[in-house]
Amino acid sequence: MKEFFKMMFASMLGFILISIITFFLFMAFVMAMLSFAKTEEVIVNDNTILRMKLNYEITDRTNNSAMPSVFDLGSFKPKPGLREILKSINNAKTDPRIKGIYLDLMDVPSGLATITEIRNALLDFKESGKFIYAYGNLYIQKAYYLATVADKVYLNPEGFIDFRGFNGNVVFIRGLLEKLDIEPQVIRHGKFKSAIEPLLYDEMSEANKEQTLAFIQSMWDNSVAGISGTRGIGTERLNEIADGLRAQNPNSALELNIVDSLIYYDEFLGMLANEIGVDVIVKENLISPSKYGNAKIKNSDGKRSKNKIAVIFAEGEIRQGEGSENVIGSAKLARTIRKVRLDESIKAVVLRVNSPGGDGLASDIILREVYLTKQEKPVVVSMGNLAASGGYYIACAADKIVANPTTLTGSIGVFGVIPNFEGFFNNKMGVTFDGVKTNNNAEFISVTEPMTDYQKAIIQNEIERFYTTFIGHVADGRGMTTENVDEIAQGRVWTGTDALEIGLVDELGGLQTAIDLAADIAGLENFRTVDFPKLKEPIEQIIEELFGEMQTRILKNELGEHYKYLQYAKSVQSYSGIQARMPFEIEIK
Repeated sequence: MKEFFKMMFASMLGFILISIITFFLFMAFVMAMLSFAKTEEVIVNDNTILRMKLNYEITDRTNNSAMPSVFDLGSFKPKPGLREILKSINNAKTDPRIKGIYLDLMDVPSGLATITEIRNALLDFKESGKFIYAYGNLYIQKAYYLATVADKVYLNPEGFIDFRGFNGNVVFIRGLLEKLDIEPQVIRHGKFKSAIEPLLYDEMSEANKEQTLAFIQSMWDNSVAGISGTRGIGTERLNEIADGLRAQNPNSALELNIVDSLIYYDEFLGMLANEIGVDVIVKENLISPSKYGNAKIKNSDGKRSKNKIAVIFAEGEIRQGEGSENVIGSAKLARTIRKVRLDESIKAVVLRVNSPGGDGLASDIILREVYLTKQEKPVVVSMGNLAASGGYYIACAADKIVANPTTLTGSIGVFGVIPNFEGFFNNKMGVTFDGVKTNNNAEFISVTEPMTDYQKAIIQNEIERFYTTFIGHVADGRGMTTENVDEIAQGRVWTGTDALEIGLVDELGGLQTAIDLAADIAGLENFRTVDFPKLKEPIEQIIEELFGEMQTRILKNELGEHYKYLQYAKSVQSYSGIQARMPFEIEIK
């Protein structure tokens, strides 16, 4: 009877938990329906300030997923992507209703290349004569870099500036694998191809430290140069301030011209009100990029050119199959490029690559379509935060490659990982395996026993073959010899600035630079851009996530910033076949 009640209460508890989860899912679904069914006309008043709060990871374009966490059912509005943010800044430049821009900053957790594109767009906005003011209770490093584009940088009197230089941290899991008796069997080409170092070592190799310091230093130098240009402080002086952590104290930051004034938020709002000629700032005076993006722009002439430039977004890891909003699927992207190639109204193509690489075969499938399209119409690549390894592989055949100065690219190298779980199953789980085979290598490739030397040699040959193919494609696309490519390859990562010097890219700039270049090559004076692949409708995306990705969102909510470690472990598990990807997972702060 005791066991009966235990089972009954356990069943009741399970039923209650399932009911609660179902209730949350249902409520989320209903709220989503109401949110998207309600079409509200966006009104922009004559005294409006574009308020930019960029405290989220900015993707290249807005993800139509508006699905919140189960603990935050009210936040259904999708965060604007880089494409939409740049459009808002550009429209605001000539919109008479927008008087200026307010940068509401503290932390901007996006990639430095993304932030630089926004910063450059803001520099262009300033040519309109309209103001840009930045205010923060504190500024984390990348937020301060963006804030310095402003006419005035304001800081809370009790705040501080995080200005100390960049550092990069790599997570190593060799100890974990040893505890679990899992042997990572690794075959690679390229002395800088360090993607597998976290599996084999406890610390960075000298080659890895060399390349990491080189690109982090380049990124820091670009940031300091940008700050120096707008703040009028020499780069040597800025490095002295960073070395001594002298901007941490708000009074010191003011004395050193790191900020322009120390004021409280209410004083800042009063200053904004005076700037636009109102008594007090109310919500109608402030508009976000996401809301402004849905407003009617009065200065639009309404003309639509018949000539189109396709902007194809390739963002995330590269894998075989269809992929998703955050994963580049070779089948889907190849199909998209093929569709664009066959569309006669599309006169040029800009391929926006923001990827650490991934599956080698998937990368080759995509490259084939890029190559075929290049025979029909101009193809220009725009590189985002990352266009490394497989990301560079799919870009190398383009007519021109445009990179941001802080883009991480190159990493021309390949590797393979075959985990051996024999020790884990035998020693940790008490599970053993046995069987028969008709031929010497019928079990190739097995994860329950170590590879033989002959099997390792077979894989090594395939790695070498793919590497030769890789540098061959780069040589053909860049007009270089394979020997030249091999010298700068070996899996090494370069910033956009360095990549320009060694011939891996043609020009420094952002997405708009690439679009303008594509138009110039195609001889287009009047054109419009069309984005691909087509995003799913918001409601379709929500339904899919309700039943497919809720677990991921719950984990993200619970683990917070530590979710990236789980994500990295899952990424390692997904490795299949030859890999062409970034040499390691690194967090730059």
